[in-house]
Amino acid sequence: MKELNIEIAVKIYDYEELDAADRELMDAAREATNRSYAPYSHFSVGAAARLANGIVVTGTNQENAAYPSGLCAERTTLFYANSQHPDQAVTTLAIAARNEHNEFLESPIPPCGACRQVMLETEKRFKHPMRVLLYGKKGIYELKNVGELLPLSFDASAMK
Repeated sequence: MKELNIEIAVKIYDYEELDAADRELMDAAREATNRSYAPYSHFSVGAAARLANGIVVTGTNQENAAYPSGLCAERTTLFYANSQHPDQAVTTLAIAARNEHNEFLESPIPPCGACRQVMLETEKRFKHPMRVLLYGKKGIYELKNVGELLPLSFDASAMK
């Protein structure tokens, strides 16, 4: 029997340690949580994507009484970016979340599996790494690309 160990490197920053562009993007993700539609879970998520041309787009989670008809913030953001700017890679995606008490979370939350798959497809589509910033009051996680979130990923190359 063989064993495969997969490790990822996650850098953890305090907000003040981020450069101005990353603070702006993180602020946009945090602000986007205010536009979340989460009447059922009371868990508001916002995402902000910086495109290769410098444009920032945002999205939020959108719930629906007929589960699973809602959509996560990461996917609303990426789908909007790809539909409005189809020739622009996403260079960085920032994600923030607030709980039912309207407080930002102490520790960062990772994207769900469906969002990770869409993030991977977006990264592969443009052949450009997408940095990921995950907000938490105790620290902001930085991953250098989506593969760090989805190491044994399924993409088009698996079907060849």
